[in-house]
Amino acid sequence: MSEPALPRLEPTQRPKEGVISWNINTACNYRCSYCTQRFKEDRGRWSRDTPLFLAAFGRLSGPWEIKLSGGEPFVHPTLLEIAAGLAALQHRVGVVTNFSADESKLSRFVEACRGRVSMVSCSLHLEYVPKLEPFADKAAWLLQQLTAAQDPSLPSPGVHVTCVATRSVLPRLGEIKKIFTDRGVTFKVQPEKQDRDVIAYSDDERTQLLALGGHNLMGEIDPSFLGQPCWAGSRYFIMDDEGNTFRCYPARRRKLESLGNFLTQDFRLFEDARPCQYSYCNCTVPIARRMMPRSLEVVS
Repeated sequence: MSEPALPRLEPTQRPKEGVISWNINTACNYRCSYCTQRFKEDRGRWSRDTPLFLAAFGRLSGPWEIKLSGGEPFVHPTLLEIAAGLAALQHRVGVVTNFSADESKLSRFVEACRGRVSMVSCSLHLEYVPKLEPFADKAAWLLQQLTAAQDPSLPSPGVHVTCVATRSVLPRLGEIKKIFTDRGVTFKVQPEKQDRDVIAYSDDERTQLLALGGHNLMGEIDPSFLGQPCWAGSRYFIMDDEGNTFRCYPARRRKLESLGNFLTQDFRLFEDARPCQYSYCNCTVPIARRMMPRSLEVVS
């Protein structure tokens, strides 16, 4: 169930820093029962021409934050080369990971990023994490490593932990959250999706989710911004391991609003903010970066 559409609002100010969600591979060392990608036929793809991608990133104007995801980025064979190359281009680097990489590999990633890490999002998959305390301790350790290495001219890096709110785990999420917040690590919940849409939670379950902050602390579970001006496609876009780009996650799901292939001359960004075309938005990056309006200041 989506929230009612808001009245038409003015676009937010053009973001100075753009953001790219780059799914660098489909390979993953986990097979979670609730994973939205578990039915993919090809779980072994990965972006193979790192120099070609880095050359394309070098053609972008202005500062960008590149969020690396997958699959599982830490099984990508050239992850460190990608991170170092992006940092050398003065982009900030983030990563979304299941956090199965050991501390040695995490340290090499921090070093490769040269103080330009924006965030590390650690997905907590309880099917693969029998003990929470070591996972939480490692997240707190990583935050210390990132903070010590960070370029002082850049915003402070963040480490947060996310957990999918399956019906079986939802009653435990309050106590799980405390384990992380006691260590200074932000904890976020994400609603479970089937067939790429939020499952039919009961009213009581939705109340529990909202008490935990909603989807990624947005204060909502399955928001709609249909018709609202959004900078996605101009200052944010999605890219797969082959360089194919789309305005946002709902656009990619429906194979609409393609921006072309990032590696070719066909790639084009929108010039301005454009209305959202989708009744369900799971792109929390544009929301968190104020790329769409959230207030009720209606356009006259």
